Amino acid sequence: MSISPQRGVDRPGARGTDRSAARRAELLAIGRKLFADTSYDALSMDDIAKQAHVAKGLIYYYFRSKRGYYLAIVEDSVAELISRAAGGLELPPEERVHRTIDGYLRYAEHNQAAYRTIISGGVGFDAEVHAIREGVREAIVETIAEGAYGRRKVGPLPRMALLGWLCGVEGATLDWIDHFDLSRDLMRELLVKMLGATMRAIEELDVSYPAPRAARRDA
Repeated sequence: MSISPQRGVDRPGARGTDRSAARRAELLAIGRKLFADTSYDALSMDDIAKQAHVAKGLIYYYFRSKRGYYLAIVEDSVAELISRAAGGLELPPEERVHRTIDGYLRYAEHNQAAYRTIISGGVGFDAEVHAIREGVREAIVETIAEGAYGRRKVGPLPRMALLGWLCGVEGATLDWIDHFDLSRDLMRELLVKMLGATMRAIEELDVSYPAPRAARRDA
């Protein structure tokens, strides 16, 4: 999946100065926190400008509209999350799965507002935002599938099973960053074992997708 963090928004940084690009990045960081804590409909452009300590016109200059601002925030966050989770291409499959889950958790831990915006932002149902979030899930499912089965595209049954596991990961990770009752290492190992159980279930239902050796050891 390809996510373009600039879709539907102005790009003054592409034709302006480093200072302009830095200001845009600063506004995105502020927006992550604002939309993570307050619903989309509850925030007016006046509210955003006031809390960001900038003129409202500056936000319009960079993002054209409130929706453009929100979409830029979501897409910027998504690109970083996918990049973090999809690293380690050179690693053996088992290590890559661990690396993927660890990268996912590290991102959520160190970018809590951005993670909440991606998973449970307050914009309500918006077709474009929904498509962005579905794209995130597909990209991460494909990353896990490649680590486990050596290919990104899998059949309907393993895809559905991995997607169900990922939806559970999203809910558990939201709770984890709210409470931090578990260390990141323990959280990672829990999610890895849950993934192993999912893969064993896949194999039971479709023998053409054998569970990796690591998943068998967890049995």
